[in-house]
Amino acid sequence: MRIVVLVSGTGSNLQAVIDAVQRGALPVEIAAVGSDRPGTYGIERSAAAGLETFVVDFSAFDSRADWDAELLRVVQSYQPDYVVSSGFMRIVGPEFIAAYPQRYLNTHPALLPSFPGAHGVRDALAYGVKVTGCTIMWADAGVDTGPIIAQQAVKVSDHDDEASLHERIKVAERELLLETLAHLASAQDRLTQDGSAQDGGDGLRGES
Repeated sequence: MRIVVLVSGTGSNLQAVIDAVQRGALPVEIAAVGSDRPGTYGIERSAAAGLETFVVDFSAFDSRADWDAELLRVVQSYQPDYVVSSGFMRIVGPEFIAAYPQRYLNTHPALLPSFPGAHGVRDALAYGVKVTGCTIMWADAGVDTGPIIAQQAVKVSDHDDEASLHERIKVAERELLLETLAHLASAQDRLTQDGSAQDGGDGLRGES
């Protein structure tokens, strides 16, 4: 299963995926890692791991539509089965979503639909919840509004601040992302095998 990963920052979730792939625990090929701005540590760590990288710099385009079109063109050139947002802080356009319907994964540090947006951990603490967590969803054109794939709860300690709670959520988020990717890879493998059998062994590429 081929994936393209999109990052805007350090790419801590990405590193967990890289590590799992390198130790043979995740049957996934990282076709490329891309960013919306130059100089991100996510791109640096990907290059250090020997992965192909690209940057479609948002600030270099006159319009969001032009940036969307170029991002889609570059991502499609790698022919991914899935696209994974690893802290990618841009909302992609409807053409991108249409090109990867329920094939563009996003993560969020809260139990959606509660506390969407850029400050999910801070908002959960401010509300006073005793349990929050993380969500993996299919991204759509909204802000954390896509169909939910999986969630993991994380208890809030009386001593938590935003940093400590977010760190524990990140641990759960990485584990959940790896489980989700493994499940998708397994499902695609079964579809491919079924297609090969029905096709007389020529081999059809499975799609989810």
